[in-house]
Amino acid sequence: MNVNIQTVHFDADVKLKSYIEKKLSKLLQIHDRITKVDVYLKLDNVVHTIKDKVAEIKVHIPKYDFFVKHSSKSFEESFDEALDSVILQIKRKKEKLAA
Repeated sequence: MNVNIQTVHFDADVKLKSYIEKKLSKLLQIHDRITKVDVYLKLDNVVHTIKDKVAEIKVHIPKYDFFVKHSSKSFEESFDEALDSVILQIKRKKEKLAA
């Protein structure tokens, strides 16, 4: 599984990147044919001073792509919510294919 973490308008620290990589390693337990995962971390200016942290996750499985976007006040929270959503999507697709 190839993991690509991109940050927009800021530089992520090592702690955040390792947190994301550790969480993404659990994806292989859900689906073993995941080829690539793209994670985009962005700062979103909703109001002039308040910045929401946006996490986008793209998961590539042969013949299927899954995409989730979530925003909150911290990157960890945004990433966790997005990861939960993408895991749910992958599980649903697997159940449909198995049925």
